[in-house]
Amino acid sequence: MARILYLTQIDLDHGAVRLLPEECQRTGMARPLVVTDAGVRAAGVLQAALDALGTLPHAVFDGTPSNPTEAAVREAVDVYRREGCDGLIAVGGGSSIDLAKGVAIAATHPGPLATYATIEGGSPKITPAVPPLIAVPTTAGTGSEVARGAIVIVDDGRKLGFHSWHLMPKAALLDPELTLGLPPGLTAATGMDAIAHCMETFMAHAVNPPADGIALDGLARGWAHIERATRDGQDREARWHMMSASMQGAMAFQKGLGCVHSLSHSLGGVNPRLHHGTLNAMFLPAVLRFNAAAPSMQGEQRLQRMAHAMGLPGCDAEGHAVAEAVKALNARLGLPSGLRAMGVTEDQFERIVDGALADHCHKTNPRLATRSDYLAMLQASM
Repeated sequence: MARILYLTQIDLDHGAVRLLPEECQRTGMARPLVVTDAGVRAAGVLQAALDALGTLPHAVFDGTPSNPTEAAVREAVDVYRREGCDGLIAVGGGSSIDLAKGVAIAATHPGPLATYATIEGGSPKITPAVPPLIAVPTTAGTGSEVARGAIVIVDDGRKLGFHSWHLMPKAALLDPELTLGLPPGLTAATGMDAIAHCMETFMAHAVNPPADGIALDGLARGWAHIERATRDGQDREARWHMMSASMQGAMAFQKGLGCVHSLSHSLGGVNPRLHHGTLNAMFLPAVLRFNAAAPSMQGEQRLQRMAHAMGLPGCDAEGHAVAEAVKALNARLGLPSGLRAMGVTEDQFERIVDGALADHCHKTNPRLATRSDYLAMLQASM
């Protein structure tokens, strides 16, 4: 069992879900609301968590959509209050964990959710009144279990970020066994989400050497094991490393992300049916090439250091080798060939760019993108 105290308490091991009762006791939960989705329930993964809870009283909300919405947050808050819950357990991918964070805000703070959005200046309005949250991820991608933020589509259609250290889960139980049944397509898409987190936060301009080291190690683990995990869902070693890479990407992205996520967040708001991790995979090559010209990228040899972690030979000062390696990996994983294959059209570009320029990740990119830069990255990703 690897227990890590960094941003929160993390237990990473096969069978870690069995620690749920003691973590509920430690965090003061007597009647938690378990937040999940219908797919996790249907796959039998939710039952593993409920079995671990044993006789502890609890309620379940399984209506999490693929992209969390304020409407779903309200539905879950209704269950939370009606059942007299005093804490939250998120069992699922990033959507369930983010929805639980939205519930934590809405159940204890007045007004519409947008009041607390980062770009609306709402982060300081989130108080310690939020209930405790335990995160049990069932995918290896978003890293939301060790992140202080959540992404929710609010009532006006915007896909907004909510960030506060009060939203950090009190415990993260990382059990690779819960990911063994994940289909190949979802394994690939969520795995590329983890890799994108490691790469993009390593490129972000903020100074945070520990985060950089965590990101590089996470990139090396993810790059070395994503194909194995996708080919053989029962590969326990590969699943362990992918879960670690996912956690490490989110541990590191406390320092910031960049244009990949600005574009993915915006396009995910324009079309909520698109998978966030897949979008990150599509945008990574174009953003890598765009970022190559940033002084911090060149002076600190960040592209070359990522190439080394990925096992790529030689120097890559212009980002071509790393970008092409990502494109080739996407193809080997069976991901779409580009945005066009996902149904994105050029007439959506202006709206996507509007959202990207307003996104909380826009200003932490190592090179500040203009409207024309974003349009070029979109075209290159088609």
